[in-house]
Amino acid sequence: MFRNNYLKQPAMMIIRFKYFLILFTVTCISVFPQVKYTDADLQICMAKFELTDSLNLFEKPINEVINEIAKSFVGTDYEASTLETDGEEELVVHLTSLDCYTFLEAAIVFARCIKMRNTNFDCFKNELENIRYRDGKLNGYPSRLHYFSDWIYELDNRKIGIDITREIGGFKYENKVHFMSANSKLYKQLEANTKFIDEMKKIEAEISSRDYFFIPEYMIEKVEDKIESGDILGITTDIDGLDIIHTGIAFKSDDSRIHLLHAPNVGKKVQISEEPLAEYLKKNKSQTGIMILRLKEIN
Repeated sequence: MFRNNYLKQPAMMIIRFKYFLILFTVTCISVFPQVKYTDADLQICMAKFELTDSLNLFEKPINEVINEIAKSFVGTDYEASTLETDGEEELVVHLTSLDCYTFLEAAIVFARCIKMRNTNFDCFKNELENIRYRDGKLNGYPSRLHYFSDWIYELDNRKIGIDITREIGGFKYENKVHFMSANSKLYKQLEANTKFIDEMKKIEAEISSRDYFFIPEYMIEKVEDKIESGDILGITTDIDGLDIIHTGIAFKSDDSRIHLLHAPNVGKKVQISEEPLAEYLKKNKSQTGIMILRLKEIN
């Protein structure tokens, strides 16, 4: 009897182990999102982390880290709509070319991982999900923070950053958004999944119910000394139903003025604006001012 039980124990252990593997696999599938990236993206990720030692980034304030990483992307090609995939929403890592949002997003994610002293691809993926999606979790297309004012609100609310717009002299911003739901044919996922349109309408209503502030274009130069290199900038617009038309990173240049470090548009590359930020906005009639988010230090 003892011998038979002894012989059965390894078999039972194998069965239990296989059952554990099945449960673990199911758990992984349900908890972790599908990640889309290429070998080139991975190589760029690790190359950026390698800047940590050469630039002594561990010891610098997070705004300086954001600036250093952002500058390292200067010359990178612009590419739009890299996050828009067919089928279910995926965590897209796309570093070979960038748009205005994915550019500043990448700089923030690298900076946060560096300040956490966790310079590996897993940290990058985790932090990317954390700042791209509502509550830090990918839960389908509507969970992505599509409106940049909503993104600023979310990061401020979760104490990842501070919306400093009001405290440095911001005025009330009538932020009534409905652009996505009103123009669903412009968005692949909304056109393919009409149920998302109703979800977006609810999100838009919530955004529109909040109080927002902005620095009007004519006031930027007057408050420029309160903007720091590495601050995150959302450029407001008078386009109906839209909140932010462009984004970038504040960069104090050799002229001691704040310039815009950004991915400008199709056919352009990541660059620092030749004109100071105040003059840059004056050239663009649909750009009315800025919102500013300052990332919090990670201790």
